[in-house]
Formats: sequence, C-alpha cells, structure tokens
Amino acid sequence: MEGTESTTRERTTAKDGNKAEDQDVLMSSKPMHRFVQRGPRSLGIAILIFGCAEVMMGFTLSGERKQFSSFGIYTSFWQGTLFLVCGNLSIYTDLRPSKKMVTVCLAMYVVSLLGIVVSVGYRINQCSFLTYLTHSHYNDNLSTRNRLNQVFFIEGFLCTCSLFVAGLLIFLSVIARLALKSTRTQIIVRHIISPPTDTTAT
Repeated sequence: MEGTESTTRERTTAKDGNKAEDQDVLMSSKPMHRFVQRGPRSLGIAILIFGCAEVMMGFTLSGERKQFSSFGIYTSFWQGTLFLVCGNLSIYTDLRPSKKMVTVCLAMYVVSLLGIVVSVGYRINQCSFLTYLTHSHYNDNLSTRNRLNQVFFIEGFLCTCSLFVAGLLIFLSVIARLALKSTRTQIIVRHIISPPTDTTAT
C-alpha cells in the first residue's frame, strides 16, 4: 500500500514538473510574448526622444510667423504629443503585455502615421514656400534671409525625423497586427472512455 502511494506521488510530481515546463514553453510561444521579443520598449524610448525633440522645436518655431513655419497648424505640438503617447504605450505594453494593450498601441500607431502624413505634406509645402521667399524679394535683406534659412533647416530636420519615426511605427504596427491576428483560443477536448464495470456478482 505504501509502495503504491509513493509511486503515485512520484508520478504526480513528475506530471507537475512536466506541466510547469509545458507552461513555460506555451508562455514563450504566445503571440503577445513574441511581440515583446521584438523590442517595443527600445523603439518606444526612441519614439519618446523624437517626441520631446518635436515639442521643443515647436517652442522655437512659435516665435516665427505662422505663414513661414509649420506652427501655423501647431504641427510640432500635436505630433510631438502623439509620439510621446506612442512611446509610453510601447514601453508599458513591453512591461505588461496583453491583447488589449497591443490593440490600443496598434490604434495609436495608425493615428500617428496619419498625423505624419499630414505633417510631412504640410512641411514640404512650407519648405517650398521658404525656398521661394529666400530667392525672391527677401533676397536683399541678409538677416531675413538667414532667418528663413534657419527655419528651412529646422523644418527639414523635423520632416526627416518624422519619416524615421514613421518607419518605426510601421514596423511596430506590423508586428502588433501579426500578434493580434495569431492570437487564437484553442481548446483541446480529450474524451476518455472508461471500460464498463462488471456489476454482476460472480
């Protein structure tokens, strides 16, 4: 009897150990964890840095005339805010991955990409306008021409940063979409048929 109990305990312990190992394997293969393995925290920190730079440059452009810079539609402030939100969400999702947070991140990535399309288009238009002003009737005033050149380089720098962030957001959007697409609940039903018991007395 004691031998039977010890054997049962050993089998139970072995089964529990196998379950723990299987649980570790399942946790490492989950789509949410595969999303975390792509490094959204590092990319989120990079997006945060670009967001801070965008907001800081916005204060610099606020002293210029609205028709000379992208401050006319407050591009630096709302786009910098979008970058900060996306960066914070990426870092938080890396720390606490869940399907809900990945969905929120994906939505913010798409909104930020749409914002980048608007800002890049507007800044390209502003850079063309600044180039026209620099080589036209403002060409005689040296100080004004230098000031326009400074605004032109700031706008060009911010436009380049926006395109770089767009690449990061596209990459994060793809892996987030793949993680959400492959998240499926699988239920395995195993039916064990026990042999019929003989209730007739012999």
